[in-house]
Amino acid sequence: MHDKLHPLLVRAVAQALHAIFRENRYADKVIETALRQNPKAGSRDRAFIAETTYDIVRNYRLYTELLGKVPQTEEDFWAIIGVHLLVPATSAADSEGISAAKTALPDWKEFKTLNPRLIREKFEQFSKIRAIRESIPDWLDELGRQELGERWDETLAALNRPARVVLRANRLKTDRAGLQQALRDEGIDTRTAGENDALTLLRRQNIFQTKAFKNGLFEVQDYSSQLVATFLAPEPGMRVVDACAGGGGKTLHLAALMQNRGSLIALDTFAWKLDELRLRARRAGAGNIETRTIETRKVVKRLYGSADRLLLDVPCSGLGVLRRNPDAKWKLLPESIEKLRVTQQEILQDYCLITKPGGRMVYATCSILPSENREQVARFLESEAGKKFRLLDEKSILPQDEGFDGFYMALLGREMQ
Repeated sequence: MHDKLHPLLVRAVAQALHAIFRENRYADKVIETALRQNPKAGSRDRAFIAETTYDIVRNYRLYTELLGKVPQTEEDFWAIIGVHLLVPATSAADSEGISAAKTALPDWKEFKTLNPRLIREKFEQFSKIRAIRESIPDWLDELGRQELGERWDETLAALNRPARVVLRANRLKTDRAGLQQALRDEGIDTRTAGENDALTLLRRQNIFQTKAFKNGLFEVQDYSSQLVATFLAPEPGMRVVDACAGGGGKTLHLAALMQNRGSLIALDTFAWKLDELRLRARRAGAGNIETRTIETRKVVKRLYGSADRLLLDVPCSGLGVLRRNPDAKWKLLPESIEKLRVTQQEILQDYCLITKPGGRMVYATCSILPSENREQVARFLESEAGKKFRLLDEKSILPQDEGFDGFYMALLGREMQ
């Protein structure tokens, strides 16, 4: 494998890692920039840049322990890449069919300071310490153990596996079989996942240049995330509010389930996210969406008692989607999770009354922590506002359950009086 490495590709990875860890930039944006700066790179080279960067972000703590220092310079990040090339492949890589046997490093001056035998010995030693093996901060490892108990080991290992690319067929323009055929015609093979509209890619490819994407036949959306809109079960002709719409992945799914009939109001505190949603809605052919920026509490209060269905996809720690955003575990802090819990409860309390009597709402997160999930719902139901509601159903998904993202959703019904 290593004799095919090109120094320019390794440099691109080293620069990306420096931007992520020393400049505190988001990994997905950094990789996007790195690929844009290497326009002549072929698909294999682009895959090397993206996958190697993500692999090292995912295993960053383990690799820094093996290196013996926290990288500061671009040269240090070259050394981290050398460590990555030396140690046995993770179980995640094995599951993708990559051999665990690594060969000698290329004979480059950037790798001269590394001692392969010592690094492999240290790897054997650190593999026995969960927080280092799975590359997670000690405080987060302890929090997961406290909240998930004996399930934490398995959950953490699952979160360290690369995520599959999942598509949702846009029912406003096609169905799953139609999308699968359209992608096959463009040389992209998929397989069905679960029920409804999900497809997974058999191998990673650039799907955003396909005619199928440009024509709005699909959105990229994890299968667990796709379950949220169906859990809310909107019907054509209803008035539905997505109160934390963001870029609108779930909003677009709601529009499809509503068959473009009825009123779908997408709210968010960030206007630029709603701008993005409007562009996506145009491509998807979703014509029943109205966007409103939450500039003051009046925007929310004007909607009180008006919605047949309300979706509260609240801000959360994102621990259920670490496979997609592995840099999040290095940006999270204990106090940030506590602040998020406060925000979640405030949204439940302030927004719940958008649901009209007899209507239903879903509280959802992409977290795996009970303290952000069912404990928040229980606390809400005990409050004055929560006494108007009852818990009808809930779904808790851990990443090891079906191999998709970790998610939580609770369906609550508002009493008639």
